[in-house]
Amino acid sequence: MEIPFGENPSQIILIYKKEEKNVYKIDFSSPAHIYFVGIGGISMSGLAEVLREAGFKVSGSDRDESELTRKLEKMGVTVYYGQKYENITKDIDCVVFTSAIHPDNPEYRATMDLSIPHLTRAELLGQIMNNYKNSVAISGTHGKTTTTSMISEILLEADADPTLSIGGIYKAIGGNIKVGKSDIFVTEACEYTNSFLSLSPAFGIILNIEEDHLDFFKDINDIRNSFREFAKKIPPYGTLIINGDIDNVSEITDGLKCNIITFGASTGDASAKKAFDCTAEDITYNEAGHATFTMVSSNNKKTKISLNVPGFHNVLNALAAAACCQALGMDENAIVSGLKNFSGTDRRFEFKGIKNGVTIIDDYAHHPTEIRATLTAAKKVNHNRLWCVFQSHTFTRTKALMDDFAEVLTLADEIVLADIYAARETDNLGISSKTLQEKIQALGHKCYYFPSFSEIENFLEKNCINGDLLITMGAGDVYKIGENLLKK
Repeated sequence: MEIPFGENPSQIILIYKKEEKNVYKIDFSSPAHIYFVGIGGISMSGLAEVLREAGFKVSGSDRDESELTRKLEKMGVTVYYGQKYENITKDIDCVVFTSAIHPDNPEYRATMDLSIPHLTRAELLGQIMNNYKNSVAISGTHGKTTTTSMISEILLEADADPTLSIGGIYKAIGGNIKVGKSDIFVTEACEYTNSFLSLSPAFGIILNIEEDHLDFFKDINDIRNSFREFAKKIPPYGTLIINGDIDNVSEITDGLKCNIITFGASTGDASAKKAFDCTAEDITYNEAGHATFTMVSSNNKKTKISLNVPGFHNVLNALAAAACCQALGMDENAIVSGLKNFSGTDRRFEFKGIKNGVTIIDDYAHHPTEIRATLTAAKKVNHNRLWCVFQSHTFTRTKALMDDFAEVLTLADEIVLADIYAARETDNLGISSKTLQEKIQALGHKCYYFPSFSEIENFLEKNCINGDLLITMGAGDVYKIGENLLKK
């Protein structure tokens, strides 16, 4: 069903009313009171912002104050710091939970005790998307935020007035959410806890499929099965845009009723190259590591593309974004200009500054494949020594991929390790950053470990010299090290 678009954004917001037999009915008619448990998350805060702008009463809770929660408070959203049973009151019409909320959470228990209608963030997002003719969901183990932002830049360049929900701060829209009035909705689709299976996008993108989130998935086959199920959620009239270099890609695509577009840019000799519907030829890089290439579409149409972000991985992200926007009917000029104007998002090879001749970059990479892509891109940038300050994210991921982390980090000239960022985990599984340090040293590479950020900063001040390139890397709070160095 196509939504009626008008002046009031509340026309596109979905609210659930609890009815008999626990069935939920979508009601567009009037704003209600929605409570978000974990409102400070990048995605939850975006949905909360959409609801608030539409005139709904919005409240919620989170552990700590942040830039996102302060922004919501300025919009009139009530935010509680600390999740307490008494925060949930009978006047709340619907409670939204993140996947991190467990049944022992006091606000979850209060919601159940008061029989308040509730849904997951993914369920709310999926229901919103169902009301857009051209809904786009970008999935994959890596590259979701960057590709979503590239698509967003192209759509903005084309004046398509989309609604955007991005998993990172995107400077072009001044945040992570934009409410538009067209029939285009663009969002990331995360595989963790199978949340992306709550979505049925008209356009689905699969960038890559690799081992990750092994605290939830059993193994790579379990992960591949979930991506297959995601692909099956695309309706017959829809389109799947998928990386043709994914291992045994036919296992994901065989039997699908939707249209399928493959993209890729296999390297090697001509006989080893695969046939893709959208590919890149004649790839070159400038001194900043930014690629220029010829995009070849299925009709053999050739388009010159220049990027303003580094690395071969961003060539692939750009191909996926371009193929999607072509399928959406966007003009070639908008695609070329949008990709050229895209300069990245926060924490994706983000330039932080220069201190005593040392260039400081921050990157969110927290999986071996992402680390390889980032360090490979960094090697194309002019520098003397390449330093990587790495903070591994979760004990589960670190233990499962320990050997891969050790091998890929040796791409850097100098490696410094911070303590593992536990995130949602409490069990250290008998490992630490010292374990990773020993693995790296066993490969014959120097590696330093310090238990505190202040010790790392002092070491870097003494050892990083003019002309060096320093990357702080990880999904935790390692970015603070670079920021602190710049302040000194």
